Amino acid sequence: MIERLKKISLGNWMLIGMILGFLVGIFLNFYVTNPFIKDILLVNNIFYLGGNGFIKLMKMLVVPLVFFSIVVGVASISDIRKIGSIGGRTIGIYLVTTALAVTIALIIATIIQPGTGLNMTSVAQANVTSNMTVTDTVLNMIPDNPFNSLATGDMLPVIIFGVLVGVILATLKDETNVVNEFFNQGNTVMMEMTRIVMKFAPIGIFCLMAKTFASLGFAGLIPLAKYIGCVLLGLAIQAFIVYPSLLVILTRLNPIKFFKKFISVMFFAFSSSTSNATIPLNLEKLSELGVSREISSFTIPLGATINMDGTAIMQGCAVMFAAQAYGMDLGLVALITVIFTAVMASIGTAGVPSVGLITLNMVFNSVGLPVDAIGIIMGIDHLLDMFRTAVNVTGDAICTIIVSFKNKAIDLDMFNGIKQPTETWDDITEF
Repeated sequence: MIERLKKISLGNWMLIGMILGFLVGIFLNFYVTNPFIKDILLVNNIFYLGGNGFIKLMKMLVVPLVFFSIVVGVASISDIRKIGSIGGRTIGIYLVTTALAVTIALIIATIIQPGTGLNMTSVAQANVTSNMTVTDTVLNMIPDNPFNSLATGDMLPVIIFGVLVGVILATLKDETNVVNEFFNQGNTVMMEMTRIVMKFAPIGIFCLMAKTFASLGFAGLIPLAKYIGCVLLGLAIQAFIVYPSLLVILTRLNPIKFFKKFISVMFFAFSSSTSNATIPLNLEKLSELGVSREISSFTIPLGATINMDGTAIMQGCAVMFAAQAYGMDLGLVALITVIFTAVMASIGTAGVPSVGLITLNMVFNSVGLPVDAIGIIMGIDHLLDMFRTAVNVTGDAICTIIVSFKNKAIDLDMFNGIKQPTETWDDITEF
């Protein structure tokens, strides 16, 4: 019995925690009338401690995890100077598609209003940055004291400082081996710490769900279902409208032919929930589509690191969900800040399952939203993560085909199925 329990994945434990928390919360809401047991003992002490304790653990990770990840992520793309236009086009397309993804998410969530009806206004509201001008926002992004920004969790200056450090490390290369190794090892430590903290996620989710539904009852289900619908709709638009449109506009290639060959990669990404594990299969299918190995061996691993369109969609929907649940009105400046922060967060959102939830703290903090709402959506995140991963790897492949086409490094006859590949995956050694 114990061995069977050990085989249950973390994602499934999180789902179990969500379901049990919901059931316990509903039971308390309808059947427990004793205020001492329900409110004083359970809701305001045990569940509050377990849920908010886990939220604080996640907040503890945000600043160092994001800072190390961004420095390492930017420093690792130093080969762009050798590859020239390939690197510039690749990163440019990745950043544009991520910005489009989070913008689509914000629009969908504004229309559907997933957080409306959850009514979490009783929680102390934070200071939303809706009253700031664009000029103030730009100035506040410049870190006048980066150490103070790191200490206070002021994320936009932390991001800018991290990018600058990464660029300098990429430029100096061998002259900064010791510093580079420090950041790489620091990133490794933070990733391991994230794995340890996430082991407590099922308990935190259980407490947060039980606390929420003990107060709201079934009324909290509808907003959660609408949130799921927003994320899935955003992912579908990104995968089947945005990507094919870019492929047609920029290359005039037929997206149907792409999906016919690539669908198996999407299913594998969906089942594995990890972009990194999908890299070999992604490279193989792109080779069958006629893409140059020299291009794909650079763009696909890079995309698995910095191109997180699915995660950006989740973060955009989550921001609107939380803002609506707390009765907060995000202004235009705050929405622009969300887009920028989500795009930058995508650089450091790879390597650990559900790490997107950690960087979601950063996006919330950038516009002053309470992070408590994250606990409500964490339980169903594993299911959404499967869809997100499928979208992420599809975006990597589409961007790679576009870059290959622009650099005249794709066999159009192979893409159109006129000619079969002349080499097998075993022949591919560059990656």
